Amino acid sequence: MPALLGAAHRDNARFTLVVTTIVVLCAFPMAGLVRISSAPDVIALAMVLAALPVGPLVAVFLWLDRYEPEPRALLGLGLLWGACVATMASLVLGGIGDRLIAVTTAQSTAVVAPITEEFAKGAFLLILLWWRRNELDGVLDGIVYAGMVGVGFAFVENILYLAAAWNGADGFGPGGVQGVTSLFVFRCLVSPFAHPLFTAFTGIGVGIAVGSRSAVVRLVAPLAGYLFAVTAHSTWNRATLEGFGNFVTVYVVLMLPALVGLTGLAIWARTSERRVLYAALNDAAARGLLPAEDIRWLVDLGARRQARAHAARHGGKAGLRAMKDYQRAGIELGFLHHRYLRGTAPSNFATRGRQFVTELRAIRPAISFPEQVVRTR
Repeated sequence: MPALLGAAHRDNARFTLVVTTIVVLCAFPMAGLVRISSAPDVIALAMVLAALPVGPLVAVFLWLDRYEPEPRALLGLGLLWGACVATMASLVLGGIGDRLIAVTTAQSTAVVAPITEEFAKGAFLLILLWWRRNELDGVLDGIVYAGMVGVGFAFVENILYLAAAWNGADGFGPGGVQGVTSLFVFRCLVSPFAHPLFTAFTGIGVGIAVGSRSAVVRLVAPLAGYLFAVTAHSTWNRATLEGFGNFVTVYVVLMLPALVGLTGLAIWARTSERRVLYAALNDAAARGLLPAEDIRWLVDLGARRQARAHAARHGGKAGLRAMKDYQRAGIELGFLHHRYLRGTAPSNFATRGRQFVTELRAIRPAISFPEQVVRTR
């Protein structure tokens, strides 16, 4: 078992090293491309406008990711992958594709761009599935990571597009304030969710693969998710090329329902996680792995907040940190135990499980929950 744990740590280190190196290598040429795409004052304006939808979109994905918050560093890498690696890779791959296959600008936009861009964005999820599978607990995690990659990609792409709109480049309208305003409304206000939505299909496929007992499903689900992402992206790009009327039709008939459906799926997945965690932790408590009376304070979001507020009042920063660590370890144990009950436990299940139980037992004497204080008065 120690060997398995050591292998997991080595995989985590490899993932961090490889992804960080790729991000850095792509960041420099991407920054250079942004710099030469327009004058500094135009780029500054484009960056400010492109950044406006980033905060709200990231906040939405963090709101979904509340039961078991993913490592912030890993989410940050997802953003950087989308902003640096996926944008650079899609430009390179798209250029190669255009040279190998004689296509018109419309065909490149409607066919080549969706294939290359969704491949470049989805690559982060596949690397995550390969080296950091322990961070993926299902569909919701796949959506969250995909969303972060999509937000990062859209941010840099919007900078380039807004700069081109200011300059009045071919296909970007009259230029100046009018051109930037039109594009800002279209990309940053009306459809800021487009890229996160497309890549979310790949994330759903990866999430399904993580929780499946079938080798066929584990292979086919990510590929199917990618194909859905390409199809949605292609449909959207075609609509933007075929006039305002067709754009409105696709937006109302396809994009908004897809967004509503994805939102519903994400909320359902989070609600499902609550049921899954209660069931798994109750089974774990019956096996003596943690106190059954603690489960509510680990799983119920309202109770979690109460417990943290109580810990901060009675223990200060150290007490709050201990409570957060206890809740995190409990949720990690719950998801891991759920996979064990489903028959999809990872190879290092026993070692990781013992780690979480040891952590819970070490922290438990140092914390108390609100009800326990009431009972002692």
